[in-house]
Amino acid sequence: MSSTAPQLRHRVASRLDQLTAQRARLAVVPRPRAVRAPKVPFITLVSAILLAGIIGLLLFNTSMQQASFRETALEAQARDLSARQQALQLEVQDLSDDTRIARLAQALGMVIPTTPAGVVDLATGEIDGDPEPATREGALPLYPPAPERPDALDPDPVVVDPRQTDRSGVPDRDQDRGALRLREGRRSARR
Repeated sequence: MSSTAPQLRHRVASRLDQLTAQRARLAVVPRPRAVRAPKVPFITLVSAILLAGIIGLLLFNTSMQQASFRETALEAQARDLSARQQALQLEVQDLSDDTRIARLAQALGMVIPTTPAGVVDLATGEIDGDPEPATREGALPLYPPAPERPDALDPDPVVVDPRQTDRSGVPDRDQDRGALRLREGRRSARR
């Protein structure tokens, strides 16, 4: 057995030498060609995507500007309609004013009665009392006369002779002793 082991080793070693020698031989191998995709379809695809994006952005921007113009026009229209509504409300308020209606009624010959014409009984429909027509002579005035101004609000004017006063507007000392006391009182108030 011992003789077979070295033989076996020799065979394995020679076989390994042969395999190693086969592998060790260098040979020129042609380079493998890298398969490149054609550039034109890729560039075309990227260009189409960019162009579609730009066109989409332009369309979006245009639609936003149109919406902004429409919003501005609608806001202006709303302001105009609001102003018109306020003007019409003021006109309705003026037309429904009680004093205006009363003035127009008096211009048409209507009068305000001083006493009620009678009372209508709603159950029977009969009028209680003596109805009398209203006349212009006995009618209540629409606008009562203004009250007279009291005399206390209209005092007599004070007349000052400019020849008897000095530059401050106070009469001279020689003319009036009371004016001297008044002038001294003013001086002490200024201090």
